[in-house]
Amino acid sequence: MLRLGLLGCGRIGQVHARSIKALDDARIVAVADAMPAAAAAMAASTGAEVRDVDAILSAPDVDAVIIGTPTDSHFDQIMGAAKAGKAIFCEKPIDMSVDNIRACMDAVAAVGVPFMAGFNRRFDPNFATLRARIRAGDIGAVELVTITSRDPAPPPISYIERSGGLFRDMMIHDFDMARFLMGEEFIRLHAVGSSLVDPEIGRAGDVDTAAVILTTASGRICQISNSRRAAYGYDQRVEVHGANGMLRAENQLESTVEIATEAGFRRDPAQHFFLERYEAAYLAEMRGFVAAATGGAEADPNILDGLQAQIMADAASDSRQTGQPVDLPAP
Repeated sequence: MLRLGLLGCGRIGQVHARSIKALDDARIVAVADAMPAAAAAMAASTGAEVRDVDAILSAPDVDAVIIGTPTDSHFDQIMGAAKAGKAIFCEKPIDMSVDNIRACMDAVAAVGVPFMAGFNRRFDPNFATLRARIRAGDIGAVELVTITSRDPAPPPISYIERSGGLFRDMMIHDFDMARFLMGEEFIRLHAVGSSLVDPEIGRAGDVDTAAVILTTASGRICQISNSRRAAYGYDQRVEVHGANGMLRAENQLESTVEIATEAGFRRDPAQHFFLERYEAAYLAEMRGFVAAATGGAEADPNILDGLQAQIMADAASDSRQTGQPVDLPAP
């Protein structure tokens, strides 16, 4: 039985706690949160103890930690967990500084603990199947990947102001998905962005509508588009075009029922947000982390994947500001 410490009892912490409850080989033994009420509520729902972060990191009865706290706390918690020899699961982004991420990589490598980065979309059954069929050669050599991610509505401005911006907070998932699907590293990136949804987002220094073109050394292309607004629900689609055909993963709708009348054909809207859309992915992700923490599998995605996604997010921010393409460093 893997004994887990949960750092952060907010929305994402609650998601992971629900997943762990569904697993037979793991349980949460300790929780921590800056908000005492949130920690108490999580403890009550999981049967865990409330402790402070340092106590969890040093506790002999905690084998692994799940880090779902604000990004600016990740570095210290990763370093503390690595020093204590605990397996680590950390939500994206690992840190806003690539130098800090590299320091974390060194600390993790020095002690050899498993580290999984929280890119849950890799575990979505549809995206995972799509990748497996690419690798099986179903459409031949990949030529063009198109990723669409649009939220139903923007988050509060208070969140935008500390998020690191759309490229680091939202599109970072799509950068990881692009690497996951393409199977070849990208060498160049060109980004554009605007504030079209809410002028307050622009005044906060961010964009709410953005597109990025990525290219590999062999000339393969990936297009990513993001928006903070989609009137029809949570829009999550991927299309991969290859030499022999095309693979596509569509949106998950509220139901598969379709009605046809003299007015035409009508289907239900897309599921409203990530909690519903990626419920199965979060469960599979946590199952994968438990397997890695107990020696049954490699941690995947790992800390290098987190670093690469952050490098791409930083490059996109720079490209949007300068209007020029940015060359990406080799991993």
